[in-house]
Amino acid sequence: MTDGYFWQRTEDERHLSERHVTLHNNLVASSHGLKTLAEQRVVKSCAAKLDSVRTDQGRYKIKLTAAEYAETFGLDINTAYEQLRAVSESLLERVIHREERTHRGIKVHQDHWVSGVTYFQREAWVELRFSHEATPYLVALRGNHTTYLLKQAAGLRSIYSWRLLEMLMRFKDTGWYQVEVEAFSKAIDAKASHTRNFNDLRRWIIEPAIKELKEKDAWHITWSAIKTGRKVTALRFAFKRDPQIRLEL
Repeated sequence: MTDGYFWQRTEDERHLSERHVTLHNNLVASSHGLKTLAEQRVVKSCAAKLDSVRTDQGRYKIKLTAAEYAETFGLDINTAYEQLRAVSESLLERVIHREERTHRGIKVHQDHWVSGVTYFQREAWVELRFSHEATPYLVALRGNHTTYLLKQAAGLRSIYSWRLLEMLMRFKDTGWYQVEVEAFSKAIDAKASHTRNFNDLRRWIIEPAIKELKEKDAWHITWSAIKTGRKVTALRFAFKRDPQIRLEL
C-alpha cells in the first residue's frame, strides 16, 4: 500500500514459479517430443516467461538463469548448471508431433520447439529462441488454451506426471477427460516398450503419474479402462483438485 494505492505485481515481476504456463489445446493433445524432465522444465519455464497475449517478436527470445531454475525446482546450483547445459545441447533436436484429422485422412505436422539455443557458461544462463512454428502454440492465445501455474508442476519428478497434469488442466471445468489409448500414449510420449501391452502402460505411466499428482499437487483422481471387446481402447479420468488448495488459476 503506497499513497493510498494498492500495488500488485505484474506477471513479469512475479517469481518464476508464480507465472502461468499457457499452451494451445492442440499442443496439449500432441506429442511434445521432450525426452527428459530437464527439457520439460526448461521449455515450460521459458513458456511461462512469454506474455501469452502480446505478439511482440522480441518476446520470443527467452533467457533462463541457473539461479531461478534452481530455486523454482528445488535444485542445488551445480545441478541446475548441468541441466541447463545438457538441455542447450539436446533441445534443437526436439520436435512437436501433431496429427490432424481431415476428410481426406490424417495430416501430420512436425515442428521444432526452438530455432536456436544459446548457453553462456560463465554467467550460467540459457536462452531459447522459440521457432516460428512453435510460437502460435504459446503466444497470442485468447481461447482454446490451457493454463496453469508453473509451481503446480515444480515438485514433480516424472515427465509423465507433468504431461498428465496438462491434460487434466485442459478439462478442469468439466472434471473428466476421456481419451483413446493410442492418442493418450502419443501425447504423453510413452516409450514403445510401454505401449505394446496395456498393463505396462498402466504400471509404468498411468498409475505412477496419478500417484504423484495426488501426493504433490492435491488432486483427487479416479480412472477406468474402457474396452472394445477384450481390448482396452480408451481411458476415462474423473478428477478435481483439493478445494482447500487455493492457487491463482
